[in-house]
Amino acid sequence: MRGLLKLFGLRLGAAHTPGKRRERLIALYQQRPDLEPLFAPLVASIEVIEDQLRASNRRLESRAADDPVCSRLMTVPGVGPITALTFTATIEDPRRFARSEDVGAYSGLAPQRSQSGERDVRGNISKAGDPMLRRSLYEAANIMLCRMQRPFALQQWGQRIAESKGNKRARIAVARKLAALLHLLWLNETEFRWA
Repeated sequence: MRGLLKLFGLRLGAAHTPGKRRERLIALYQQRPDLEPLFAPLVASIEVIEDQLRASNRRLESRAADDPVCSRLMTVPGVGPITALTFTATIEDPRRFARSEDVGAYSGLAPQRSQSGERDVRGNISKAGDPMLRRSLYEAANIMLCRMQRPFALQQWGQRIAESKGNKRARIAVARKLAALLHLLWLNETEFRWA
């Protein structure tokens, strides 16, 4: 919609809510009344899609809240219903891993190693596991490092890595540790402690 309005020399501006978008469109329609019939179907379809997304989010949140494992995993800062549901659906049985650190490798967040004789090279992450799990862990790590106001040990550890090695490496390292932490919480049937 922004691109189409730009073709007519109009700017929608920052409109993050449906009410704000409606106000901006009314102001723009006063400048160009001929555009209202052109944009009415597009605005109606956007509103229907937003309603469907809200309903889908409510269903995801209720499903995660009803599952005792997911509700336990969501006590970790930065882990929401999508990450918790993705983690439990992908791992299925936490006892199949001998160590919690293996979950990070299973999700493709461990570095590749190329070894031969005297050579031992650590490369980029392997990306061998489920891409949706890897993506949701990475997003949870990003939220942990960027948005969480209350400090905790994993966040501070990630911030130290970010200072020395960069933000992307820090997010990957935190995502790998987060996978191990979620696995431990699931196995031990405990909730996250801030201390």
